Amino acid sequence: MTFSICVHETDADAAGEPADRFGVAVTTRLPAVGSLCPHVSEHGAIATQSMVNERLGEVGLDHVADGVAVDDALEALLNADDGRAERQVHGVDAEGTFAFSGPECHGWYGAREGENYTVAGNLLTGASVVEAVADAYESSDREEALAPRLIDALAAGQAEGGDKRELLTVQSAAVEVVTTGGEEAGGYGNDLRVDASDSPVRDLRETYRSATVEFARAAEAYERDR
Repeated sequence: MTFSICVHETDADAAGEPADRFGVAVTTRLPAVGSLCPHVSEHGAIATQSMVNERLGEVGLDHVADGVAVDDALEALLNADDGRAERQVHGVDAEGTFAFSGPECHGWYGAREGENYTVAGNLLTGASVVEAVADAYESSDREEALAPRLIDALAAGQAEGGDKRELLTVQSAAVEVVTTGGEEAGGYGNDLRVDASDSPVRDLRETYRSATVEFARAAEAYERDR
């Protein structure tokens, strides 16, 4: 009932020091997906969906922070999960990627693993949704902030058909980005949710725009008036 993308990028921060950036963006035809699916830290990014098990994201990131590779961490958690057959989980750390779809997920379901990113979805109109999300991310401009590029990737998947349950009109979307360096451009818009909308990806993009524009205005006023 969901499609999402997890990303790891390495760049330089404003001081020229190396910085890791992790992000997740997700949308579904149910309310409040941002409260369940995305899990992001300075060590990795994980999305848990289908029959959601939040522990896969929360504990998975704890294990990654302790130095366990993301594939080993998530595989171990899945092996101890009685609901494994209904889970879909994917993610990245600084070294690798992982994607899993249980055989009892509902079609179309599947995933794509690329260089430093993963895309997965279930109850989609077809494989082309996942491909569109991945292709949009791969062709995005790395000079731009990550959050709006992840939102654009969601929009590409939605334009390709997205979640196939057209009778469900209440939808949601979320984006979350964490960086180990200093504030990147657009950093104020790095944790945003649209919990109930009939156009969640469009609204998420507008929320990002409003957040970054208004924060810039506030910062300018602060510098002028202090």
